[in-house]
Amino acid sequence: MSQVDIAGGITASRRANGRVATVAVNSFLFKQPVYVGDVVTFYTEVIRVGNSSITVRVEVFAERVRQRGEIIKVTEATLSFVAIGPDKKPRPVPPEGE
Repeated sequence: MSQVDIAGGITASRRANGRVATVAVNSFLFKQPVYVGDVVTFYTEVIRVGNSSITVRVEVFAERVRQRGEIIKVTEATLSFVAIGPDKKPRPVPPEGE
């Protein structure tokens, strides 16, 4: 779960052009287990931007090395982050491209 939060936080931080804090885990679905030796890949997408909040979808895929490279989705989650300023209080998310 922490790795999903980190992946989502990186995407939210890039969109916010600065620091973010996790404020909610809106959904978290474990579809399949991750086994020792699996190669895990995280894909993220910003799905909503509010005044100071950013919602990110995270999908996690595992490559089953022992099963000849089979790739399956193991987890999907939606998390909300809030952009924070130097005073650690919410700040507006700048328009995209700034």
